[in-house]
Amino acid sequence: MPDPKFMKPWHGVPREEINWNPTVIEDACIGCGTCVTGCSRLVYRFDYERKKSVVVDPLNCMVGCTTCANTCPTHAIRFPPLSTVFALEAKPEVRHAIEDDLIARHDQLAWSSQMPHPDRMVELRVDHIYRQTPDILVVRLAPVTSGECFCEFAPGQYVEVWIPGSPYLSRAYSIANTPRDDGSIELHIHQVEGGRLSDWAFKRMKEGDLVQVRGPLGHFTMRSPLDRPLLFVAGGTGFAPVKALIEQQLKLMPQREMQLFWGMRDMNDCYAVGLIVAWAHQHPNLHIMLAAERGLDAFRIPHVVMVVEGNVADALRQSPLPLAGHDAYVAGPPGMIPFVVDALQEVGITAEHVVIDSFGLE
Repeated sequence: MPDPKFMKPWHGVPREEINWNPTVIEDACIGCGTCVTGCSRLVYRFDYERKKSVVVDPLNCMVGCTTCANTCPTHAIRFPPLSTVFALEAKPEVRHAIEDDLIARHDQLAWSSQMPHPDRMVELRVDHIYRQTPDILVVRLAPVTSGECFCEFAPGQYVEVWIPGSPYLSRAYSIANTPRDDGSIELHIHQVEGGRLSDWAFKRMKEGDLVQVRGPLGHFTMRSPLDRPLLFVAGGTGFAPVKALIEQQLKLMPQREMQLFWGMRDMNDCYAVGLIVAWAHQHPNLHIMLAAERGLDAFRIPHVVMVVEGNVADALRQSPLPLAGHDAYVAGPPGMIPFVVDALQEVGITAEHVVIDSFGLE
């Protein structure tokens, strides 16, 4: 029988609803007993007659733990894919349960040492709110006090934003512009079902609100040799840091050969059509392809921008222009990244030429 102390809900999800436990491949099991004696949760028992490990209490298994499989000398233990756990973590109610637990156990879990940070905390004012689509806000944050701003940062970096007056943890958003003289920054906020910050932003945020912001953070920045062509791949609001990187290049090296692939579920989610069409008209060396799984007839896109049906990984494989020899900068949701990396390898771009910014969960 499962041990009740191991049957507690996992971040609010009943343990019996989670498909996570080992399976022993008997033909490969040599009966060494490492998994049986090494598991403190008594998931296994040992069949002394047959010299085989047996999974007896699978619900005792800690969600996400694969220690027994990692230490099995014959690889005789299998687990469900980690995507099973990632899918749970993507649910707002799970994220909120984790966040609430961190807040409730602050005194127990807080690290007492202070580590110096290269970033800074500033108060910014919500200067303007653009409702680009029903699910996308473009928000401009401006300094409250002259000089108290993010006047110096590398395009591609991000900031952390706190909901005013709430106990919740910060949320990370990429800065979608190059540094400006007025110190303002632009954020792209996607409405996440059940998301705490996005719920505040879409329902209660107003111009003039003051927010605490920390940054700049992150290393999704330009690092390519000047003579190397660039490939930018964005999924959804992963366009934000890519936009900043492209703006940087158009200012510093407008003649540089570049390609942009931007993928979205629905063409109606393409919230910067005017900008990318202007880029394509003004910079013939910047080739742009949009990929949408549906809604391609939502509006007419000038022929200077290519449009394909499907996801962004499909678009990379269908590219009419060669992609080998480019440095790739990829930004988007975690579920998109493996498929894009596979597609890049297929078109001749190896891992050492790929820089990834996989934004987190709301």
